[in-house]
Amino acid sequence: MAKEIVELTDANFETEVLRSGVPVMVDFWAVWCGPCRAVAPVVEALAKEYEGRFKVGKMNVDDHPDTPGRYGIMSIPTLLFFKGGRQVGQVVGAVPRAKIETEMKRHM
Repeated sequence: MAKEIVELTDANFETEVLRSGVPVMVDFWAVWCGPCRAVAPVVEALAKEYEGRFKVGKMNVDDHPDTPGRYGIMSIPTLLFFKGGRQVGQVVGAVPRAKIETEMKRHM
C-alpha cells in the first residue's frame, strides 16, 4: 500500500475518517475482488496527487466487517467520501479516474 494511503480498521475509523480535518475518501475492498484490483492504481495515484488536501484510506471488508455494515456497503469496490464527520458522497464499482476525481473535487 502506498505511504499516502491510510490502512483503515474498525478500530481506527472514527479517528482517521470521522475526526479528520480534511476530506476523506475510503476505498472499501477485498483481496479476492477483481474490480477492486482494477481501481487500486487509480486510488493510489489520486492519494499521491491530493496528499495534504484529501486523505485516502482503504478498508478490507473481510478483515473489518463492522464499518462496511454500518454504511450499508453491498458491493465492492465502493468509495465513500466524508467531510466534517459525515458521509457526503459515494462511487460504486470500477469506474474511470475522471468520475472518482470529480467526486473528490466536489468535496474539497
